[in-house]
Amino acid sequence: MSEPDDYCELCDLPRSQCIHGQPPPEPVKKAVKKAVKAPPKPRVRAARPAAAPPKPVARRWTPPEVFKPLILEVLEEAGGELYADEVFQQLEILVKDDLRPQDSETTPEGELRWRYAARRARVALIDEGRMTKAGPGVWKLA
Repeated sequence: MSEPDDYCELCDLPRSQCIHGQPPPEPVKKAVKKAVKAPPKPRVRAARPAAAPPKPVARRWTPPEVFKPLILEVLEEAGGELYADEVFQQLEILVKDDLRPQDSETTPEGELRWRYAARRARVALIDEGRMTKAGPGVWKLA
């Protein structure tokens, strides 16, 4: 029979197979090489051609800026104050030959596009201080 010293007291295995009688294994050293990233290169933008003037935007309908002087003209001729319906009638007479075909279309809310542009021109004139908010349905010069 074998000697009692040949077996581990903790696990009853031969000391050659027992983990208790063996020295701890040496840690495995792995050569880990971290990849060093190069700093990012600055982006080079493609050279733009010489500053070309911006192309004019082909508008489908008349912009509000066209209506500003006309609204002021209509209100001055009327003494400085008119109901909105009368302003629209006078504007229609003034611009009917200059309106674009799409100006006769309606907005999603059902208003004619040229009238919508005229209302936006009125708001801009109020913001500029050239008109005031007189009351519901009344357009008035400042």
